[in-house]
Amino acid sequence: MSNENSENGGLQRTIDWKQGLAIALGVPMLILPSIGYFANYVWAAAIIIWALSVFQGFMQNFAYGELATMFPKASGLPGYAQSVFGGSDKNKRYDLSKLLGGFSAWSYWFAWNPVLAIYSILIGSYLKSLVPAFVGVPDIAIYLASGAVVVVLLILVNYRGLSNGATLGYILAVISLAPLIIISLAPFVTGHFEISNITGAWLPTDWSWDLHHILILLGLFAMAQWSACAWETAAIYGPEYKQPKSDVPKALFICGTICLITFILVQSACTGTLGITGILAEPFSPMLPMARMTLGPIGGALTIFMLIAAMVLIIQTGFLGASRAMYSMAEEGNLPKFFGKMNEHGTPINAMIFIALLNTGFIFLGTPSAILAASAIGYVCANGISLLAYAKAKVDPKFSKLERPFKAPRGWQYVALFFGLFNLPLCLIGIVYLNSLEVGWTSTIVGFVVLALYVPLWYYSQNERRAALEMDNSLSSESII
Repeated sequence: MSNENSENGGLQRTIDWKQGLAIALGVPMLILPSIGYFANYVWAAAIIIWALSVFQGFMQNFAYGELATMFPKASGLPGYAQSVFGGSDKNKRYDLSKLLGGFSAWSYWFAWNPVLAIYSILIGSYLKSLVPAFVGVPDIAIYLASGAVVVVLLILVNYRGLSNGATLGYILAVISLAPLIIISLAPFVTGHFEISNITGAWLPTDWSWDLHHILILLGLFAMAQWSACAWETAAIYGPEYKQPKSDVPKALFICGTICLITFILVQSACTGTLGITGILAEPFSPMLPMARMTLGPIGGALTIFMLIAAMVLIIQTGFLGASRAMYSMAEEGNLPKFFGKMNEHGTPINAMIFIALLNTGFIFLGTPSAILAASAIGYVCANGISLLAYAKAKVDPKFSKLERPFKAPRGWQYVALFFGLFNLPLCLIGIVYLNSLEVGWTSTIVGFVVLALYVPLWYYSQNERRAALEMDNSLSSESII
């Protein structure tokens, strides 16, 4: 097709809203590792937290949908914050506004990046329980092998651009979403669902609304946001939609509706069928006993295969989102140019390879919960800064003349400001506190260290940009002489 919207071999407009939605449909699967985690802390009230978190996603995504049409060449949240906080003086070597925009993009990248390691470990765990021949194989070997197979597959599939990745998304969405819905609805049909398991166990008996429990609740909202609000990833492909003005809002809000139904249904079905005690007996895979109970022996194996397919889909979502975040940062001059290199099909292949290697290191940690807790810190920062960017874009005169085919309701900058401050500092404080209770300080330290690494990378990229400008000016002077 025509490449008129792509410059210098950049991202190409090859997909429509249905393909973007297909890739983003991995997001509902993010509830799977958290069903038991949430039930442990707040029992049946986890259902309400998921519902409120998806509602939060709608509130935030009204703002992101408008930003997508304001900056049609920007690549999702990383591109929006960089466009708003891009710096006003291009001759200034170190512009702190530009640093803030780039840091938001880096935080978003860190939020999506560890998805590969988290779900490669989970895939390895399920495979080890499914295949008897794997019983004697060391866990780390299974994790690394499953991660390598999935990553190589995704690089090959997406090498020729997003349209191929979206095709895989269509297939995996059917494979994974359909069994997820069937297993969740089965207890209602078979009579195993008991509403008293929900109404009689809303909150733990020792729950009180003191500072300790409020901080836990804020931490859970931060964790829930990592899952239930992540469907904003449909906007990450803004530069690659054929009609971004209409494709972005459609992909966002259809995916959001699917997430709202799925998150409430899955947590409700597990709680009503197994009860809190039953969930906590299988905290990492509560859908397995539910499937066996309602669908018979074959249900267990079916669930495992469904979960593996779903996890491949969410790995694809995270892999593509993280690689395009790095491309966006490199294009804006906030990361070294190496990460912005595209292949002939408009795929940021260097970023993909770097992310795959980095996740190999994460796999050696061997604990998905610690990795997820660290990456949630990045997601809170990215959303907080991006929502503040929207509020700024609504009042800054230099953005007043930009076309906005999709507009959030009047006064939405105040809603964005509220949720921006909810993220920063409230959810950030909550997730740090929850991490200290759950996995100690390790994940918090890892999270902040990875975020801090951006500063030297940013300074390097600014010096690289300055050197390129000076070389161009020198060549121009020589040509004039």
